[in-house]
Amino acid sequence: MEPDYAAALLHALFTQPPIGLHVLDPELRILRFNVGAPGARGIDQRDVVGRSWQELGLVADDVIRMLHGVLETGEPVNDFRHRGRLPGADEDRVWSVSAFRLQDDDGRVLGVAATVVDITERDRAQRRLELLYRAGERIGTTLDVFRTAQELADAAVPELADAAAVEILDPVLHGEAPAPGPQLGQVTVRRAGFRAAEGVSVRVAHEIGDVRVMRFGTPYSQAMSDLRPRLVRALRADDAWLLRDPAQAELVRETGTHSLITVPLAARGVVLGIAAFYRTRGSPPFDDADLGLAVDLVTRAAVCVDNARHYSREHTLARLTQRALVPARLPVHTAVETAYTYLPVASGGAWYDVIPVSGARVALVAGDVSGHGMRSVTTMGRLRTAVSAFAAMDLQPDELLERLHDLTSQLASEYLPGQGPGEPRLTATCLYMVYDPVTRSCALARAGHPPPILSLPDGAVGTIDVEEGTSLGRGVASYTTTWVDLPEGSILSLQNMGLLQGAAESRLPLYREALTEPPHGTLQDMCDTLVSSLLPEPPDDDALLLLARTRALGPDQVASVTLPDSAESAAAARRFVSHRLADWGREDLAFGTELIASELVTNALRYSTGPVELRLIRGNALICEVSDSSSAAPHLRYAEDDDEGGRGLYLVAQFTRSWGTRRTGKGKTIWTEQTLA
Repeated sequence: MEPDYAAALLHALFTQPPIGLHVLDPELRILRFNVGAPGARGIDQRDVVGRSWQELGLVADDVIRMLHGVLETGEPVNDFRHRGRLPGADEDRVWSVSAFRLQDDDGRVLGVAATVVDITERDRAQRRLELLYRAGERIGTTLDVFRTAQELADAAVPELADAAAVEILDPVLHGEAPAPGPQLGQVTVRRAGFRAAEGVSVRVAHEIGDVRVMRFGTPYSQAMSDLRPRLVRALRADDAWLLRDPAQAELVRETGTHSLITVPLAARGVVLGIAAFYRTRGSPPFDDADLGLAVDLVTRAAVCVDNARHYSREHTLARLTQRALVPARLPVHTAVETAYTYLPVASGGAWYDVIPVSGARVALVAGDVSGHGMRSVTTMGRLRTAVSAFAAMDLQPDELLERLHDLTSQLASEYLPGQGPGEPRLTATCLYMVYDPVTRSCALARAGHPPPILSLPDGAVGTIDVEEGTSLGRGVASYTTTWVDLPEGSILSLQNMGLLQGAAESRLPLYREALTEPPHGTLQDMCDTLVSSLLPEPPDDDALLLLARTRALGPDQVASVTLPDSAESAAAARRFVSHRLADWGREDLAFGTELIASELVTNALRYSTGPVELRLIRGNALICEVSDSSSAAPHLRYAEDDDEGGRGLYLVAQFTRSWGTRRTGKGKTIWTEQTLA
């Protein structure tokens, strides 16, 4: 006799089921079920047959609608997910429901069969993986410790916990690393992140930024003492550690908090803080799987917090270095009155400078290096030093920027020797201008930097039309020097894009309003007023404003004479100096200045052709200049005891505090400076 496999299969399905099985009539009343069906264990079939799933409280409306659809269309449904709670259960379960229609050989609909599989654990595992994936995308979007801590709290609620709090050790917020290993005893922390699920009544004990001390003997301090997480499945207000903290115990009672997980926030052997997760009324207590998920979340976040700590430390060091590499005080100069505001908020490469150059002139500089951090700051310091050195060579603005462009390109190749197309390239911008108070002319050139804004004494305000050259370190160096004449009392404004935050032309009304001098306002008052107008909110990048009000040196401070190419010119130079110093009341400088002028004129007549020009300028120092048609620069030499000559420039150097040579369109100018008491 051949075995009846069909009967054996049916018997196994209803008595030894791997899955739950229900057979329902067209009215969805239960005809038969097996012991694997949800809620069927211990239930007598006689109490169930003929009743619907709703009467037994087993399913919700979404499953009923699905079953009606199967009856009407005959299309089977596979793996329909349903989340619910069985009568008397204390937590939700997840089932996978599959259904197909039953009919006889004549096609008459007999009902529907439904299989039910409990996939709660599989669903939890999948949700944990999805949570970890989302957390990987959401945590660490910035290099800010507070933002990262808040992202951790946001990622944990509501999928893992009803509420989450993240506390950070105070030194970490300043970029410092606590001592490696556990944190023993009472630990001071600052709240950096908190989140509670919607509808959860949680009274916040500490606001973001609040500082508190974690007492010894609590799950928080225990986790930080041995760097192991703590799972408190059943949290009660009368627990021993809560009795020592009545305020915390009252908070537990008020909020209905009944389960707790604490996980130390540690990365690379350094403890950074602690994360705490809470469950309140209506949620099941935490279990070991929840603890593992919390540890995974915190481990990922800890690396991001430590990266933010490293960035904070570098940012702090960069800002300190940045402050040390720019002038803390601008020099007092006869050519201009200056004022500035410098806001290094982003540890970038913005810099400024006021550099005295020969002939009572002054160089005004504003620049900005791309990027942020120590690399940009140190590059700024190197470029600023180079500008000072090039300015001392009396280079024209376009030539100075060309040399600065070559230096920037060299620095870029040093930083990124194998630079690829996706790597950022080191570049910089610079505005360089030289103002002469004698001629009241200004020579300027710019390399990718915003143009200067000029405020005239009559109230007119506008940008100076100067051709924009390529940024330093990018492309081919191509710069043009522009010359403008400035009335005395004009105000030059040098700024960077961090201050303008847009096109310079759109900000001109604010310049016009701020640079109209009030009755008792100083140039610094104007500078502060203008910055407040341009930046109503704290800037995101370094902001710089340098103001320079021009002065002019009149006939009572400048005297010049043209001397012919003859042997008597040296004596004429001495007489000119003597008379002019007498008019200025500086006879005390007559001897030394006569010697200087005589020696420089003699050398000029000896090594050049044509007349020479002698000029005296009285400003912060007494300046003596001799110009001739030769381009050959003199050199200081030390004569031997038996030499008959070669001591002229040596004597000049002894009577002056500085001297030098600059090229002119017709030859050169040798200049000296003497200190005025």
